[in-house]
This record gives sequence, C-alpha cells and structure tokens, in this order.
Amino acid sequence: MGEPASEQMESRRESGGKTRGQLKVFLGMAAGVGKTYRMLQEGRAEAEAGRDVVIGYLEPHGRQETVDQAGFLELVPRRRVPYRETVLEEMDLPGVIRRASELALIDELAHTNAPGLEHEKRYKDVEDVLDAGIDVYSTVNVQHLESLNDAICELTGVRVRETMPDAVLNTADEVVLMDLTPEALLARLRAGKIYPQERIDSALNNFFKVENLAALREVALRQVAQEVESKRLVKEPVNRREDRMIDSPATQAVGERLLALIKPTPRAQRLVRRAWRSAQRLGADLDLLWVKSPGRVPSAEEQDQLAALGRLASVLGAHLIVAEGDDVVQAVQGVAEERGSTYVLIGTPSRRSGLDRFRPTLPTRLIEALPGIDLRVVADRALREEEGGGPA
Repeated sequence: MGEPASEQMESRRESGGKTRGQLKVFLGMAAGVGKTYRMLQEGRAEAEAGRDVVIGYLEPHGRQETVDQAGFLELVPRRRVPYRETVLEEMDLPGVIRRASELALIDELAHTNAPGLEHEKRYKDVEDVLDAGIDVYSTVNVQHLESLNDAICELTGVRVRETMPDAVLNTADEVVLMDLTPEALLARLRAGKIYPQERIDSALNNFFKVENLAALREVALRQVAQEVESKRLVKEPVNRREDRMIDSPATQAVGERLLALIKPTPRAQRLVRRAWRSAQRLGADLDLLWVKSPGRVPSAEEQDQLAALGRLASVLGAHLIVAEGDDVVQAVQGVAEERGSTYVLIGTPSRRSGLDRFRPTLPTRLIEALPGIDLRVVADRALREEEGGGPA
C-alpha cells in the first residue's frame, strides 16, 4: 500500500542536506474569494522587497483583475502535453526547478495533471519544488480536502472529484484563510468577476446558492481553527488534560490513537473520512481495521473495495489493518492492545432480528471488552435518507 501521505511528506521534510522551502497556502471556501489575487499580491510585495519571485503556474480563469495583479512578475512558460486528440497546458516542473527562484507562485494545489507527467497531482509537484529549496505560495478551496469529500457532497449536493490529502494542508508552514461573506461573493459573481455572463445563472442555481456558501464558509473557518489548534497541541502536548503519561527518564505525553472498524463496502469510505476528521480533532493517529473470518477469501467486489480503502488510507495518512478472527470483539481487543488504541469508532450496527435481538449488541460487548477506551458510534446519514427521513 505504500507509505501514508503524511509520513511521506514528513520524511521528505527531514531528508536531504539542503534547506527545504516553506509552503504558504491561501485557503478559500469557493472560487472567486480572492485566493489567487492575494497570492499574486503577496508575491509582488516579496519581489518589490528584493526577493527573486517567479510564477510557476497561474490559472486566472479569464479574470482580468487577476491577470493585472500578475504585473511584472516573471512567468515560467507552461508545458504543452498531447493528450488523446487535444493538447493540454501544464506547469513545467523541471523548468520551475531549473529556474531556482527564491519563491514560486503555483496556483491550484489540488489540480490533477495530464497523464504522463512526473506526478499525477500538482501537490506532489509542489513537494519537489519545496525539496529543491524553493519557497512556494499556492491556493486551494476547502472542498478539495479529501476528508471533507462526503461532508461537502451532503452540504452542497455536488461531489468534488479533484481532491488532495489533508496532510498537504496540515504540514504547510502557513495557511491564510480568504474569508468573504456569501453575500459579498454573490455580488462578485453577479458583477461578472468570477465567471463569464453566460455561466452566472447556472452558478447561482447550483453551487453558488447562499445556503451552500454559508455552509462552506463555516467549514473553512472550522478547518483553519482546527489547524491552529492542532499545531498548538503539537507544541504543547504536556498541557493537555487527557494526555496519559508513561514512566521514562524524562516524562513524555502519549498521543491518542483512534481505531475505526470497517468492512469492504462502498459506504466504508464515508466512515473512514468521518473517522479521520475525529482523529484530527483529537490529535490522534488513525488505524482502520477489518476483521474477516479465518480462511475466508474476499469476493472480487470486496477486493476492489479493500483496494479503494487502501488508497484512501494512504491519502489520509491512516493505517489499514486486516485481521482474522471468529469473534470480532476479541480481534478488536487484540488489535487495540497491540496498537495502543484510546478510541474505537464503529458505524451504525445493523438492525437485528430473531434471537439476535436478545444477545448483547456489538457496542455493549466492545464497551465491556475495552475498559478505559472510549467508544463512538457514527450515524449513517445515507441510511436515514433511504428510510424516508430525509436530510437533517
């Protein structure tokens, strides 16, 4: 499955003899809040202060204000990449590294590159630029964070296909929130400052509804607050009331560890993202556990789902574990002890019938088998909607 994204980034940060570049990310709730404009504005200020600044990639989306803000900054020409029956333009990664500026402005951090380039995603290009000792300013919208994929879809009805690991944002040296009220953003949209005139009505009737923007703004504000808090906890772990202490020559705080129980089904990805968000709020590492019957061979569909879960775990920086056992609770107990789990998270148990109704439930058995470990049951909103309850 490979090394999780968060560990890959951390190992890169510590590797090599040269000083790694610093990453600054301008985060927004939606297109048009001014992320790229602010990135260019700060890049120009750095250039005027005497730093060597280039634009590695700029996507102005036809917005003249953004084009004007690029001003006199040097632009590394894009690469033209043949793809099927067309030609795509992408950032010239080798060209940006050869140029060896002090600061590179690279737009759209979550962008997916054309096939055949050095990396599939632009955030990996940015990692190479940082490893070359070049500082980077970049931009991204909150809906592109992988762990928020399900939540954003529930809020807006739109499934974002282009995502990036949360670890990219978590390990950024600085995150700047471009905050704008929904009303102000809609005024910009109606004035033609975000999309061409022919796209405005469609945008207003779909993604750019005021309730969507209000929800996205709340998510963006919460995300940045969480980033600030998680960085504070990393610096001051001994001040956390809930930290457990271990005996050692120098007493150290032990971090939390969350264990999420999953099955190889399509709905498991929703549970994994919810578990990852919980782990982030706790400052915890995340393990994912599937307990299968001894000797059982997963079906083709289960193997596909397990592979998808493995990819998602790698993106989020979680650890996927497959254990065998006749009794789920006993298997969880063993893994929790081995991994040092402090929280266990499970999905909503299935409805029971027949004699099963008189036996202890899975949550009850887990509570009894795992003294001192917190248990959380995550509601499946999709199931509630299927049963006619509709969204909350």
